[in-house]
Amino acid sequence: MARILSIDYGAKRTGLAVTDPLQIIASGLTAVDTKDLMPFLKKYFQDEIVELILIGEPKNWDESDTHATPLVQAFIKKLHKEFPTMTVQTVDERYTSKLAVQAMHEMGMKKKDRQNKKNVDEIAATIMLQEYLNRHV
Repeated sequence: MARILSIDYGAKRTGLAVTDPLQIIASGLTAVDTKDLMPFLKKYFQDEIVELILIGEPKNWDESDTHATPLVQAFIKKLHKEFPTMTVQTVDERYTSKLAVQAMHEMGMKKKDRQNKKNVDEIAATIMLQEYLNRHV
């Protein structure tokens, strides 16, 4: 089977998570500088079979767009252009960063590791992906 890739897109950094080939467990993959994201994805898709890209859609509680929504929408257009056969689906990303910080506290991560924004982004992508798996299994 193919993997599902989750993207927590940000202006500076982007967190990535991926399922196992059986699509049972979500695991953090990495966080990359957003400027390096497209080359990273090209290489990753050469090495792994991915059938679905989930990308977090930033929305306010009233469903209105946030300041980051246009950035994500522009990136989705780039994804479609670069990988026209890949299925891309948006998922709600509200509070995933807060949940990521809470999870790091519960895991007992050191303060220095919790302050590393790349860890927050990777864990937020993992939370989005696991929530998707929980709803679709």
